[in-house]
Amino acid sequence: MDPYPLRAATEADIPALLAFWARAAENDARPADSADAVRRQIERDPDALIVATIGNSIVGSIIAGWDGWRFHLYRLAVDPTLRRHGIGRALLDAAEKRLIMLGATRIDAMVLDGNELGQRIWRSAGYHRQDEWGRWVKPV
Repeated sequence: MDPYPLRAATEADIPALLAFWARAAENDARPADSADAVRRQIERDPDALIVATIGNSIVGSIIAGWDGWRFHLYRLAVDPTLRRHGIGRALLDAAEKRLIMLGATRIDAMVLDGNELGQRIWRSAGYHRQDEWGRWVKPV
């Protein structure tokens, strides 16, 4: 049995997921997460938000999103007390498999420039920084 089972998040997970992201995720330079936004994500694409669990506790997450055109990975996070135990790699593998099954030939990940920990896992998984692109945002 997998010590960190993976499954799609459900609406019942939203409060625990928000609390998990508040302590385990990189939250700089981004808008705050909201229950409504997570609920909309789950309703729109029920398999996109993948969580790792121990018992009833969420210990990892990743969003494997597909907008019908591009394939994106967001919110890869692992409980700080359980990092370097393979949870991030298991989540990333599951997310990549999902997106490849949907037809992905290229997957991108959003990683803050100052997130050294995040950059290490993406680099070790074969991702590289694409210097030709910059992210432009407009709060609305």
